[in-house]
Amino acid sequence: MNGGVLTFIVVALTFLFGGYVKGVIGVGLPTIAMGLLSLTMPPAQAAALLIAPTLATNIWQAAAGSRMAALLRRLWSMFLGICIGTWASAGFLTTGDGDRAITMLGIVLSLYAVFGLTAFRFSVTARAEPWLSPLVGAMTGVASAATGVFMIPSVPYLQALAFDKDELVQAIGLSVLVSTVSLAAILVRDGALHTSIASASLASVVPSLLGMLLGQMTRGRLSPDIFRLCFFSGLFMLGATLALRTVL
Repeated sequence: MNGGVLTFIVVALTFLFGGYVKGVIGVGLPTIAMGLLSLTMPPAQAAALLIAPTLATNIWQAAAGSRMAALLRRLWSMFLGICIGTWASAGFLTTGDGDRAITMLGIVLSLYAVFGLTAFRFSVTARAEPWLSPLVGAMTGVASAATGVFMIPSVPYLQALAFDKDELVQAIGLSVLVSTVSLAAILVRDGALHTSIASASLASVVPSLLGMLLGQMTRGRLSPDIFRLCFFSGLFMLGATLALRTVL
């Protein structure tokens, strides 16, 4: 089997699995794909491949709810912070040291996994939200530009805002959507999202959506708690592998 065919199979299976996880628990596609693809390719290339599947699945997720206007009014400063943080940190993935980017990615994945595995949750008061939202957005943008992962600290923060389940899923979809568009803009500017990568990214939409559909179909047959435990445990091991790879 030649290298091109093998790479195609690895990428397709990665997005199929990432979509499946997202279908079951509502998150996980960009996180899983970024971590697994970075084992075999530079982080900038992995982030570029993520653009189309992440856009497709999160447009689906963001549009599925009925509270978009209310969420945009409440979270606009966070979304603006994501854009500013991403653009201010442009170049970390595309022009920096690849080993450093992989190490940072591993650390972010491990932190996200630890948060997911613990029962610790915090809440945000109404007084703190106006200044905390743009700060969290900017920090998320920096993490996104450095690692290609959009979940820290945005997801823990959104969980702390006491949304109901449907609002939370839609808010996460909107947050990731803004992060993806911002990251895509800097990848295009830096030449990392060229024609061949863009075509491969578009092709990855099919296994991503298929995996998401399969995950949604099997969601009711699985124990969400056990699945979440397996997901975050595996994510922690993946993150630790990436973080320690350059050291070992």
